[in-house]
Amino acid sequence: MTLWQGRFGGAQPAEELLRYTESLSFDRRLAADDLHGSRAHVRGLGRAGILTAAEVGVLLGALDRVGEELAAGELSFAVGDEDIHTAVERRVTEVAGPVGARLHTGRSRNDQVATDLRLFAKRELAGVARRLVDLSAVLLDRARQAGGAYLPGYTHLQRAQPVLLAHHLLAHGWAFVRDLGRVADARRRLDVSPLGAGALAGSSLPLDPGATAADLGFARRFDNSLDAVSDRDFVAESLFALAMVAIHLSRLGEELVLWSSEEWGFAVLDDAYATGSSMLPQKKNPDVAELARGKAGRLIGDLTGLLATLKGLPLAYNRDLQEDKEPLFDGLDQVGPGLAAMGGILRTVRWDLDRMQAAADVPAAAAVDLAEWLVVRGMPFRRAHELVGGVVREALSGGRDLVEVVAAHPDLGTDAAALLAPGVAVRRRTTPGGAGPVPVAAQLARFADVVAAARQEWEDA
Repeated sequence: MTLWQGRFGGAQPAEELLRYTESLSFDRRLAADDLHGSRAHVRGLGRAGILTAAEVGVLLGALDRVGEELAAGELSFAVGDEDIHTAVERRVTEVAGPVGARLHTGRSRNDQVATDLRLFAKRELAGVARRLVDLSAVLLDRARQAGGAYLPGYTHLQRAQPVLLAHHLLAHGWAFVRDLGRVADARRRLDVSPLGAGALAGSSLPLDPGATAADLGFARRFDNSLDAVSDRDFVAESLFALAMVAIHLSRLGEELVLWSSEEWGFAVLDDAYATGSSMLPQKKNPDVAELARGKAGRLIGDLTGLLATLKGLPLAYNRDLQEDKEPLFDGLDQVGPGLAAMGGILRTVRWDLDRMQAAADVPAAAAVDLAEWLVVRGMPFRRAHELVGGVVREALSGGRDLVEVVAAHPDLGTDAAALLAPGVAVRRRTTPGGAGPVPVAAQLARFADVVAAARQEWEDA
């Protein structure tokens, strides 16, 4: 039995219609939120004098009974249960008897669904936030452990300048902190109760949406009933935040794929976070990191698919909005485990610090230090850049050691050549936020404070 059959007489919905329009197969994961919203709605009907105290008690008891059946896997779904909301109401009516028919008083599936999805998103985004904090803490720990180790920093995937390994790891850390801010912002903006908006225009019944919002733990109620039932900005924003997390996981995964290859050799993955080949016995594959790359595309698809759905919808509710849930569910299902798995890789990976530092100690990686040395002595930077570029070209074309060429150059000499010694260039990075030991020590302290504050903020959220 559908919730709308009265308008259609005795005709039964076509099998093809039911099969195409059902959402129970995926929206059943909203069951706990639907029960939570229904309890608040029943209490609100009681406060409004629409239900007696006895009727409120019967309905709340029936909702609890349905919750127990769902938790135990004992609830049997009927053919007419097109979604979880219908299934819950049907079963409540079976348990509560005639009073069950009063459950939906003053409520539409439109505000009911929007309320359920906001409750779900609010809870699940908090879980994502906690995992972002966990991953940030892992990056902090590994950055602290890295000490003075350094490696090449890259632009265009070409060696550019030496940077401390701690600095490189914290670069990923700050990206995830920004993700944490986006998740928090999306969660704050969705913290609005649509319950009481009805189908689109509110109700003539003496309902109090503000009291129901407080009962459900929302920060406030809706301001406009049309907007309340049609708004899925919060799903799009949540998906954008999740997609950015996935993109940052992808970037981190890409570096781990490169670094763990024999060609780079900067990292050795722990056996627990690597896989093998079904044919090649010697292989050790970075599958988790590769999947982090691949799933980013999937999250981008979830986001763009939803945006395409929303772009042409008139006010207020349209059934197209049924397509809001699966992308959000998928995004959460991919990002949460991805954060946990990448955290495991980072906790257990072993760095080959000797190989990193040998790659960073190539004298040409300190070429900009030569140019800056000349600038301090009064030479314009463009002239210094040209001079040092010519020195590098001379060394490369003649097969000569760059240190020797610099030492013999009349504008440079042995003092300048000393800048090319191993480890010197990275120690010379002294500006705030830079890659040298002094600014990185300050950065570590700031990042530790940020992670500690985030841990406290999200611990009980």
